Amino acid sequence: MTAAKLPPGENTMKLNDLPRAPWVLARRAEHMNPSVIREILKVTERPGIISFAGGLPSPRTFPVAQFAAACEQVLRDDGPGALQYAASEGYGPLREMVAAMLPWRVDPAQVLITTGSQQGLDLVAKVLIDSGSRILVETPTYLGALQAFAPMEPEVASVASDEQGVIVDDLAGKGAARFLYVLPNFQNPTGRTMTEERRAALSQRAAELGLPLVEDNPYGDLWFDTPPPLPLAARHPDGCVYLGSFSKVLAPGLRLGFVVAPQAVYPKLLQAKQAADLHSPGFNQRMIAEVMKDGFLDRHVPTIRALYKSQRDAMLAALQREMQGLGVQWNTPGGGMFLWARLPAGMDATALLPKAVDKGVAFVPGAAFYAGAPDPRTLRLSFVTASVREIDTGIAALAAAIREQE
Repeated sequence: MTAAKLPPGENTMKLNDLPRAPWVLARRAEHMNPSVIREILKVTERPGIISFAGGLPSPRTFPVAQFAAACEQVLRDDGPGALQYAASEGYGPLREMVAAMLPWRVDPAQVLITTGSQQGLDLVAKVLIDSGSRILVETPTYLGALQAFAPMEPEVASVASDEQGVIVDDLAGKGAARFLYVLPNFQNPTGRTMTEERRAALSQRAAELGLPLVEDNPYGDLWFDTPPPLPLAARHPDGCVYLGSFSKVLAPGLRLGFVVAPQAVYPKLLQAKQAADLHSPGFNQRMIAEVMKDGFLDRHVPTIRALYKSQRDAMLAALQREMQGLGVQWNTPGGGMFLWARLPAGMDATALLPKAVDKGVAFVPGAAFYAGAPDPRTLRLSFVTASVREIDTGIAALAAAIREQE
């Protein structure tokens, strides 16, 4: 299609002569901020930068051949249906597959297919948060969730957390809240996993307090040695909204995730979804279903685990070798994509970042992940997109930057 053009020589008003458009931004727009991680990723596009910053799955894990075959199959079997508008709830066979793969009894009618699990967070925010209402988050927590919640203008309160997860006793002093948002498995940013004992205690206390839980689980399948404990949603299904994703086990570019919600919440999440985008891409949903239908994930995900474990081990070895005597602390995640580190007393990860970039390595300062007062000494390292050689080189460069900063 070609737009109509003015005839040559037509007298037109210059752009600068037009009156200024009277744009008035909504108050919620003031709470929309750029992602710190996305801004850092722009820096990593410079040639020669080794990036431990992005939360990107390794492209080596993308099943390109399987999707090529699925694309052809879907178009051959039901091309018109795949290319047509679709139900807002999602493609029926895919919803059934999601329900069947979860480790507790889920009715497919509880499953809402979303445009990435990030959309699930946005829908939860729209449906459950009023301006000024209180919500609770872990310390630290996922930056993308804070971004999704912020435009609804909540009061965000941090719940004390340790290596075992949320400290349940800290809930007592937080007052009434719309929900507690948690990532129990290989958390972003810390990589920690909530223990069985802590999950049982949290589920019990949340039920006693009438506190809904929003459980985000994009990384749960990426365990290295031992599967994580049962989800919180399996313990108290009526009190939990559960979010999952296909991005970390298949392909993030298809932008598909899902929400499992109790009947008290599902209809409103569906209406918010309809208002947002009508439905997630039906063609993509059919391709995912086609790839998954013969148990492909059971064969594919173990290869991701093996790759990521080898990269985690390489980073742990490099840290042990390069950080000797520097006073840097770090954890050993049992799965997922991230490792959490802490600089020596008196250092600031945000101030360290440009010096590290000058030496050819990037990371994410931990301060961005705190809803309350941040720990400026913390930083997140992603180990899944770098080769072992890049990990060795990058950690050595990071250690050199720390030495110069001291």
